Amino acid sequence: MAGNSFGTRFRITSFGESHGKGIGVVVDGMPPGIEIDPAAIQLQLDRRKPGQSQVTTPRKEHDQVEILSGVFEGKSTGTPIAMFIANRNQKSGDYDQYRDIYRPGHADFGYDKKYGIRDHRGGGRSSGRETAARVAAGALARLLLEARGIRVQAWTLEAAGIRCETCDPSTVEKNPMRACDPSAAEKMLAAVTALAAEGNSAGGIVECTISGAPAGIGDPVFDKLDARLAGAMISIGAVKGIEFGVGFAAARMTGKADNDEMDGKGFLSNNAGGILGGISTGEPISFRLAVKPTPSISLPQKTIDSDGREQIIQVRGRHDPCICPRIVPVVEAMAALTLVDLLLATNETIG
Repeated sequence: MAGNSFGTRFRITSFGESHGKGIGVVVDGMPPGIEIDPAAIQLQLDRRKPGQSQVTTPRKEHDQVEILSGVFEGKSTGTPIAMFIANRNQKSGDYDQYRDIYRPGHADFGYDKKYGIRDHRGGGRSSGRETAARVAAGALARLLLEARGIRVQAWTLEAAGIRCETCDPSTVEKNPMRACDPSAAEKMLAAVTALAAEGNSAGGIVECTISGAPAGIGDPVFDKLDARLAGAMISIGAVKGIEFGVGFAAARMTGKADNDEMDGKGFLSNNAGGILGGISTGEPISFRLAVKPTPSISLPQKTIDSDGREQIIQVRGRHDPCICPRIVPVVEAMAALTLVDLLLATNETIG
């Protein structure tokens, strides 16, 4: 199976399965001499870990990171940094009934057709639990970005059809939906909780802003900054779409309205979302992601088994009724990894 590595100069390779011994990542390209605080890595993992609230899976995992290599006396050595997160609360028996049945909305069917074998225990490699490795690696990338004054922050903009009407990033970590509007967060929580009680789930929209990034990041044609960010975000299993700046609204605008005019002080608007011609402009980089509803629901659904016979399935187990709150730190991690990789590729000195 290919496709387990991301990046070029700052390259990560993740490994592990949802119900295996654990999840891990090897980070190659971390500059030497950088202070590595395990608590900073753990902080990001704690934001992603399960069991945080009524809108996350009740699976209890401490997600305690163990640094295996690449750090000596608290500093990076320049050699690969390997990190491991043990799985300690699997209930693999919950998935025995799905050994030969494909769960709608999951990767089961595709994995079976491509590889002829699949790990039915929670989806194995296709499980959202794989993103713990990304978050651990992203925490290292964040250290490098923050040293340069670059900040990455994401939040839930919409969930269960309820959209934030205001945006106060300081409130994001103060509500279980990780929404940027406390009032909307309460309504989202009620709607998602009601759907969960019915055995259903909700999708939503996550927004991400990168501030402090200098102009000049990204390359023309195939290595555009927005192309690289889009690839990084779509690699997250639950993400089904992305738009930058005004996004699809640009299709209904005129050139005069959409263009970001300039004066002697800089840009007068930021409809482009901080990227023009695939290169950062120095304005805040902004994009939004469509996050699909959690496919694991307990309502009856039609499906087939591996022999092609029709079946009715009700997915049981421990699942998030809405993925948005826990995907926020994953989005931030992938954005940070993309930026650091591009900065190093342009011979920027970081760290």
